[in-house]
Amino acid sequence: MPASRPKSAADSDRVDPDRPSAEPADGGALPEGPLLDTRLAERARDGDRAAFAALYERHAPMVHAVLLAATTPADADDLMQDVFIAAWKGLHRLRSREHAGAWLATIARNRVRRRFRRRRPEPESLLVEPVDPGAAAPDRSPEILDALRALPETYAETLAMRLVEGMTGPEIAEATGRTHGSVRVNLTRGMKLLREQLERRGWP
Repeated sequence: MPASRPKSAADSDRVDPDRPSAEPADGGALPEGPLLDTRLAERARDGDRAAFAALYERHAPMVHAVLLAATTPADADDLMQDVFIAAWKGLHRLRSREHAGAWLATIARNRVRRRFRRRRPEPESLLVEPVDPGAAAPDRSPEILDALRALPETYAETLAMRLVEGMTGPEIAEATGRTHGSVRVNLTRGMKLLREQLERRGWP
């Protein structure tokens, strides 16, 4: 399924994700997983933009999936910059033991709710042009995304990470702070619910 996300966010309040990732001052290797996020967040709080750029690179796919699970691809791309600007400005509120990925996901959900407090995003399936029966098979991705957004939030987000962003189960677990078991359950139940949604919409 096609999905795009911004690869840069550059102005006075934004960091450039194309800059090299942060390196430890002592020249040693950075730790993996949550500890890496903690180190990067601490450096970013001190004004290290390269450290924040590294956080962006690590969590942009997950954040984009959270947004896609609640709104259209165009709005998701637009909100990506809002999420990371808010995160950059709010790093002082990230507690040392808090999971950075889960914190970013919460910011993403709040940004969607704030934008669409007074209106719901129009289902993309309603925006698709009629297809000539003799033409090549149409791209059904908008309809799939529309069906996905009808699922409970947890399932929709996990499926978007897997199906749209191509993240593996372990990658989803690390990015969100969930256990591997809960991710497997969300994917299995989510796929079942998604199939049921598509069948109700007339898919074969």
